[in-house]
Amino acid sequence: MASGAVEWIKAALLEVQEYVRMLGKTGRGVLTRPFYYKDVVFQFDAIGIGSLTVVLLTGTFTGMVLALQSGLTLDQFGARSMVGRLVSASIVKELGPVLTGLMVAGRVGSGIAAELGSMMVTDQIAALRALGTDPIRKLVVPRILAGLIMVPFLTVISSAVGMVGGWIVTVGVLRVASSVYFQDVWMGLIKPFFLGFAIVSIGCHVGLRTKGGTQGVGRATTNAVVASSVAVIAVDYFVTQLLITLMY
Repeated sequence: MASGAVEWIKAALLEVQEYVRMLGKTGRGVLTRPFYYKDVVFQFDAIGIGSLTVVLLTGTFTGMVLALQSGLTLDQFGARSMVGRLVSASIVKELGPVLTGLMVAGRVGSGIAAELGSMMVTDQIAALRALGTDPIRKLVVPRILAGLIMVPFLTVISSAVGMVGGWIVTVGVLRVASSVYFQDVWMGLIKPFFLGFAIVSIGCHVGLRTKGGTQGVGRATTNAVVASSVAVIAVDYFVTQLLITLMY
């Protein structure tokens, strides 16, 4: 039992070491040549535009159900008029970044892990190295840059449509005067940079560590979704704590 725990710890430390090494190589790839601009633009489309539909639907219905539930709860205290402020603050500060991160983790994190994992088990990445192409520069750097830029973009859209959805329910169902309050917007704009980086970097790391043929690709896809989803929640807490300490 003890030896099994030791092996698990060693394996976990090895994964952390390899993850940090990948991040170091990614940093060098961003700052030095060659730089694959076309791949970055392609990933903007794949990660950002490709995730737009699910983010729009998630944001809209989250805002609507939050307004509906908040209105029923606030009625008990005679504070239904505060529903607009509650919805806007909740979505901008917390639900928008986190739900967008989870949706992107499910769609993009799994896709990256499956794509890179398939390339690993079919020796395509080994072929890139043999041809003198750095897989980190070619495959990882464009994805991480796209995640850093497009996840905040998606979060802004998700928060906006969430507040619109909440406004529709607030005015149409709860019969409250149209009022939406924009407060603490910065917290909702800073978090997505950290969430996007965590999602894409974990997907790349898991994909590049794939072994065991097609079964390994399936395991890598599952591990990427689980790890990136947990990372979204954990990073959200730590960034929130940091921002509260710095801003309040």
